[in-house]
Amino acid sequence: MSDKLSRPGYREILRRAESFFEILILTLEFYLIWRHYYSTRHFPHYGSMGKYVLMMVYAVLLIFVFYLCDSLKFGQLKFSDVFVSQVISILMVNFITYFQLCLISNRLISIPPMLFLTLLDVVCCFGLSFLYSSLYHKLFSPRNMVMIYGNENAVSLKFKMDRRQDKYAVNTLLSIEEDGEYIKSVIDKHDAVIINDVPAEKRNDILKYCFGKNIRTYVVPKISDILTKGAHDITLFDTPLMLIKRGGLNPTQRLVKRIFDVILSLIAIIVSSPVMLLIAIAIKAEDGGPVFYKQERVTIDERKFNIIKFRSMIVNAEAQGLSIPAKGHDPRITKVGSVIRPLRLDELPQIFNILVGNMSIVGPRPERTEHVEKYTAEIPEFTYRHKVKGGLTGYAQIFGKYNTTAYDKLRLDLMYIENYSLLLDIKLIVMTARILFKKESTEGFEVQEDIENWKKQLKEKNNKSGE
Repeated sequence: MSDKLSRPGYREILRRAESFFEILILTLEFYLIWRHYYSTRHFPHYGSMGKYVLMMVYAVLLIFVFYLCDSLKFGQLKFSDVFVSQVISILMVNFITYFQLCLISNRLISIPPMLFLTLLDVVCCFGLSFLYSSLYHKLFSPRNMVMIYGNENAVSLKFKMDRRQDKYAVNTLLSIEEDGEYIKSVIDKHDAVIINDVPAEKRNDILKYCFGKNIRTYVVPKISDILTKGAHDITLFDTPLMLIKRGGLNPTQRLVKRIFDVILSLIAIIVSSPVMLLIAIAIKAEDGGPVFYKQERVTIDERKFNIIKFRSMIVNAEAQGLSIPAKGHDPRITKVGSVIRPLRLDELPQIFNILVGNMSIVGPRPERTEHVEKYTAEIPEFTYRHKVKGGLTGYAQIFGKYNTTAYDKLRLDLMYIENYSLLLDIKLIVMTARILFKKESTEGFEVQEDIENWKKQLKEKNNKSGE
C-alpha cells in the first residue's frame, strides 16, 4: 500500500466512488427494463423527460434505502453482510418502484419484468460487492495498532477485533501503568491507538498527544461520554457550555414514536397473521401444551409487564434446568421450536405487546426482573436504559452477540437513547432484517476462551515478576 493511499480520507473517497458507480449501474438497469418492457406497453404517452424523472427518483430511492441498510460500507463490513444488506435494499426499492409505476399507470402492470430486474440487480450487487471488497482489502492493509488498557477485562476488545484481521491488526497491548514516556514511544511506532478503560486524566493526555501527532485514535466510551455525546451546545457566552438533559424522549418524540409503533404493529399483525396461525396450530398439535409463553419483564420507569412469545420449549422448561446457550443443542426445545427460534418467529406475538403500549418496536431489550436486579447491583447505571420503553429490536440486538456483557449492552442502549430519531428507528428496523439472514453468532464463546487464556498468562507473568 502506498503512503499516499494510506492517508486519512482516501478510503472514504474510494468508497464513495464505488457507491456512485454501483448506483449508476442499478439505475441504468432500471431504465433498460422500463424502456423495453414498460414504456411501450403501459406508458406510451409518457413525456420524453418523464424517463429521466423516473430514473432520478429510482436513484434517490436506492441511495436512501442503501443508507438505511448500511449497504455501501465496502471494506468496513464483511462482504457477506454488505451483499445481504444490498439484497434487502433491492427488494425494498423494487417493491416500492413497482407500485409507484402502478400508480402512474393507474392499473396493475406486469410483474415478471420487475422480477427480472430484481434478479439482474442481485447478480450485479454480488459481483460489484465482491469486487469492491477485494479491491479495498488489496489497497488498504490493516492498520498497525496498539491498545492501551486500564485493566485486564478491557483486553477482551482485542480478541473481538482479531476476528476482523482484514481491517484491524492489534499487535501490541500496553498497560496504562507503564511509564508515560515509554507509552508515547510505543505509540510513535504504530498507525493507530485504541484507548480502552483508561482513567480520565491519563486518557486526556494520550488523546492530546495523538491529536498533536496526527495519529488515528479509537476510544472505548464510558457512560459519561455517551451522555455527553447527546448534549446540546450553548453559545450564549464566550465560554462553551454543553447541556445534558435528564435523558429519555421529550413529549413530542414519545408521541411520534407511539404513533409509529401503533401503525407498524397493526400492519405487522395483518401481514403476519397467517404465519402466526400456522405456528399456533403446529405448537398445539405437537404436544397439546399452551401456544404462548409469558414471562415478566421490565420496561420504561421500571414498570413490569408480561412479554408474550410462542412457546418453543417443552412445558415447564424452566423447571428442567438452565439452557445450553453454546453450540450444543438444548434438549428442552421442541421440534417446532427448533424451526421458529433460529428465524426469530417465536418473537412475533410481541407485536401485541407493542400495540397495547408495553413495548416499542425499537428500544432496549426488556430484561427479566431478576436480571435487572442482578445487573443493577453490579452496574448502578443499568437503570438508565429504563428511560424509554423496551423494544423488540435495538442496538444491542443488532450489534451484540451471545456473550455481550451487560455493561456493553448498556452502552449500546444508551447510544440509542441519546441519539434517538424517527429516522434512526427506521434504520434499525431495516438493519434487523439483515440479522435474520445470519445464524445466531456463537463466536463470542470462542472469544471468551481466548480472553480467559490471556488472563491466565498475564497472571502467571505478574506472579513471576513479583518473585
